[in-house]
Parts: sequence; C-alpha cells; structure tokens
Amino acid sequence: MEAEQMSANILGDRLRKLREQQNLTQKRAATIFGLTNFQLSRYEKGQSNPDPDLIAKFADYFDVSTDYLLGRTDDHNFTSREENTFDSLSEINRLLEKYEIDDMSFFDIEKWKSMSPEQIKELESYFQYLVQKSYELEKDKKNN
Repeated sequence: MEAEQMSANILGDRLRKLREQQNLTQKRAATIFGLTNFQLSRYEKGQSNPDPDLIAKFADYFDVSTDYLLGRTDDHNFTSREENTFDSLSEINRLLEKYEIDDMSFFDIEKWKSMSPEQIKELESYFQYLVQKSYELEKDKKNN
C-alpha cells in the first residue's frame, strides 16, 4: 500500500507540474480529460489513481511517456513521435484534439463572421507565418 501511495504522489506531482507548465487551470484540464475538477484534484494530490487508459491520455496530451508520469524515468523530454515515423496527419489530428478544434466548428462561417478587426489582423499574421514557413521548407527541399 505504501508503494502504491508513493506512486500516486509521483503521478500527481508530475501531472500537476505538467498542467501548470501548459498554463492550464485545474478546471480547464479536467474538462480536457473529461473529468470533474474534484477527480483531477484527487489525482494530483495522490488520493486516487487514474486507470491506465486515462494515464495514457495524460501522457499523449502532455507528450511524455507513461513511464515518466509513473516515476519509472525522470526523462520528461520523451516523445513518441520519432522523426522516422513522423505522420503529419496524425500530428494535425493530435493538435486538433489538443486544442479542441473539430472539423465542423473550424469551418463554421458564423464564427469567422464574428471576428473583430484585431482578430482578423492576428489571423493574417498567422497566415503570413505559415506561407513563409512553407516557402522556406520548399526552398530547403530544392537546395538539398
């Protein structure tokens, strides 16, 4: 029982630290993971252990290994997305899920219509960034 409690404390501490590094409130994180604020609080305090599927969901969202969350390694820079197995569509889907962008709401014209001039300028700046990055990638491909 003591080892299980120590494991829960490591998991809780690391989960809280990762959440704070992402500037997520406990309430927001609970919503992302489909939990109540109370449930997440119990996990972070080590008062309860999440099931393996939820631990995997935490690991995927924060881009760490389950071993890191469980205290089996201190390497928090782990990534499961190695260059030789990089799948851009999977990465885009992961980002859409992480930032809660679903296909239908992204293309909801009413949301676009309600944008302020400042938001449009910010969007234009982002589009410029994407075009520039795309141009740089194409240029690099041609030079290599």
